[in-house]
This record gives sequence, structure tokens and C-alpha cells, in this order.
Amino acid sequence: MVRGGVRRLREDLGRLGDGCRLDAAAPFFYGRWDATARAHAAGEAGQTNEEAAGLYASPGAFRPAATRAAVAALGTRILLLAGELDSGPLPRVAREAAALIPGARPVVQPGAGHFPWLDDPRFFTETVVEFLDRER
Repeated sequence: MVRGGVRRLREDLGRLGDGCRLDAAAPFFYGRWDATARAHAAGEAGQTNEEAAGLYASPGAFRPAATRAAVAALGTRILLLAGELDSGPLPRVAREAAALIPGARPVVQPGAGHFPWLDDPRFFTETVVEFLDRER
């Protein structure tokens, strides 16, 4: 999560007024708010590293030039898969990032949110397997 992680988001939502909680925003991270998505969201709290989340967007955490150079030096193919409905990264941002990385392949999964493997497991699996099976 941006700007201080899950804890910060909970605090920000709490300031919006009674009844506004992180769990109220959870459906926006999924392409479908079905039983699978609800079960996944329910387990989020136990899977969050609050310390790491709090440092995620801290000052100095992002060094774009160094990151571009390191990724370009990898010399391997890269798949950037974004959900069509995801807010981070937006599909447009994933495509723009792929354009900066030699040999990167952007794919936007239709109808998917931030967890594309839950929204359409078949599309996700077929896309990843096809990418991994493809020769350089």
C-alpha cells in the first residue's frame, strides 16, 4: 500500500467518518467480489508485514534511474501482468513501465483487479505458462 502501508490506510479511512474501514474498501481491489475474494480479503491482516508496509513508500525508497539500470542489466525476459481494474499499477502504468525495459512484455488481464490469479485463474495461469514456455 502506498504512503505508509495498511496501517496508514486504516488510519486515513478512520478519519473519514463512522463506518469507513479498510474492509469497506476491500472490494475495490478485486475484479469480482465473490466468495473467493472475500476469503482472500479476510486473511489479509494476518499476511501483512506492517513494518515493511510502513517503509514501502518512505523517503528514498524509490530510485527510478538505479532501478531501470538494474532491471536492464538482468538480461532476461520480463512479464508485467496488470489487472484491467487494478489501481496499482494502472494498466497504462504497466505498459509505460514495460516500454522502459528491454524485452518486457506487458499484459492486461481483462476484468481483473489487484489479484488477477483470483479473478480469472485460467487466464492468469495460461498467460504465465505461455510466457515461461516461450523461447527467448
